[in-house]
Formats: sequence, structure tokens, C-alpha cells
Amino acid sequence: MSRAFVFPGQGAQSIGMGKALAEAYPTAKAVFDEVDEALGEKLSTLIWEGDQDELTLTQNAQPALMATSLAAMRALEAEGVEITAASYVAGHSLGEYSALAAAGALSVADTARLLRTRGEAMQKAVPVGVGAMAALLGLDFETATEVASQASHDQVCQAANDNDPAQVVVSGHKEAVERAVEIAKGKGARRAVLLPVSAPFHCALMQPAAEVMAEALSHVDMNAPKVPVVPNVLAHAENDPTLLRSLLVDQVTGSVRWRESVAWMAEQGVDEIWEIGAGKALSGMIRRIAKQVTCRAVGTPEDVKAAVEALNG
Repeated sequence: MSRAFVFPGQGAQSIGMGKALAEAYPTAKAVFDEVDEALGEKLSTLIWEGDQDELTLTQNAQPALMATSLAAMRALEAEGVEITAASYVAGHSLGEYSALAAAGALSVADTARLLRTRGEAMQKAVPVGVGAMAALLGLDFETATEVASQASHDQVCQAANDNDPAQVVVSGHKEAVERAVEIAKGKGARRAVLLPVSAPFHCALMQPAAEVMAEALSHVDMNAPKVPVVPNVLAHAENDPTLLRSLLVDQVTGSVRWRESVAWMAEQGVDEIWEIGAGKALSGMIRRIAKQVTCRAVGTPEDVKAAVEALNG
């Protein structure tokens, strides 16, 4: 059986995530301690006991979700499941950083600092209220791309997340995204709704954030990953650290090609995908992309035990 480990992105965060892992596994607790030290603050207290709105702030959610994913990975390792049990790793948006850290390409401390920088830079790139994102449900990527193009009117509007065969997110100037919602309804979208996000991610308006990340990434060491990574903007595996570094910059303004990434892994023979960290959103997408692939969410000690038992069969 060939498997992949995938790591969730923003939206999966919830108060209390990872706490049971930290209580059950010292190596999982050590991840949260390392992130706290790297950021110079008790992010773990916010994650476990804080306010959901504060946790949802981009600059908090990004390192918090990475910490929870890495804690789950350390728990698996404590039970004898190494990252090399996967043929590939991938992550949705910020989850790509989690995938790189899990595969040993980046240190946990560097990843935490990069994600804090990324969150702050993405928030600052566009004044609040200028940008927006919308989910177009029931349209394929080609149609959604046409919708975005028709809606642009000399503004930015582009397909930002190709999540699954019937879920595409568009991003750009607020007026253009609102036009896209109306056009999508006219093209038969089952639903088209603005998303409660604080900035228009993964579009050309994020160029200032891309420049910040290029500078930040130039100062960190990146190793070859222990297993190949499937980057969002490529949708096929890569293991050259120099290219992986530049792709993280491209990712800020580029589309998250999640549907294509999962389909590519399935084409390589992956028949089982483990979602490592908070939530189960990716598992739902994967089932809609590749029905033959079995999904497993690994975010609690019980999930870890069940995954290990299944693996050792």
C-alpha cells in the first residue's frame, strides 16, 4: 500500500487542538514548547485556552496549525511510524510549510517564525475591506477561471484554490469578487458565497507579501526533504531544496492546485492518505477528487493509535 501524509491549511484551527497529543506524548509537547520559544510568546496557551477569534487571526492560525500538525507527526514517530512511511507529503497553503518541516527540510523553529512572518505579511499586503475571497460550489476549475476573468474589469480576480472537482475559491478586489459571485450563479453554481477571511490570499494582490517571504526564506537553511514534497503551485513531486524555497514564494500569489496534487498522487499509486493535524477538511476534498483513495485523519492520541494499528495490521 502506498500512502501520502497531507497537512491542513487555514480554517482548520480550533481552541484545544493538539492539547491531548501534548499530554499523551512528550515529543508532541516539545513541539509546542519549541514554537513558543521561537516566537517568544506562549502561543500554546492561546491554542489550548484562548479566544477563537484571536486564534483565527492569520498570524496566529498559521504557526498554530503547523505546531498541531508537527505534534501529531511526533506522536506517530513515538509509536514507530516515521515520515518515510509516506511516499509523498503535501499541504494545503500554509500546510506546505508543515509538510516541509515534517519531512525535515525546515526546522520547527524556522517554520514557526516563517509562518508568523507570512501571516503578518499577508494581512498587511492589502488594506482591510479592499480584498475578498468567495467559494464557488458546483463549478469546475475551467468554468471558475472564466468567471474570474469576466469579473475582473481591470481589477484582480483569479482562481485561488482549486480544492476539488466542484469547489473553487476566487480571490481579488472585493468588487470583482462580488461580481464573480453573481456571474457564477448565472453559470449554474450550486452556491457562491463570500468567505469570512481577512485578506485576499493566493492572488496578485499578495505580491508585497511574496516579497517579504522571499527575503525571510533567504535567511533560513533548507535541506532536501526525506520524502518528496508535492508543492501547491506545481502539483507534482519535487525534492530540490532550492526549488522548494522559490516555490514557497510563488505560492503566496499563485493558485493552490490541490485537486491536481491529489489526483497526481493517486496516479502514482497512492491509495491511502493520512491528514495529519487539526480537522478533516482535506479528507472531504480528497474523497471527492479520488474516490479510490482511503482517507484517515490523525489529530488525537486515539487517531494515532488507530493509524498505527491499521498500519501494522
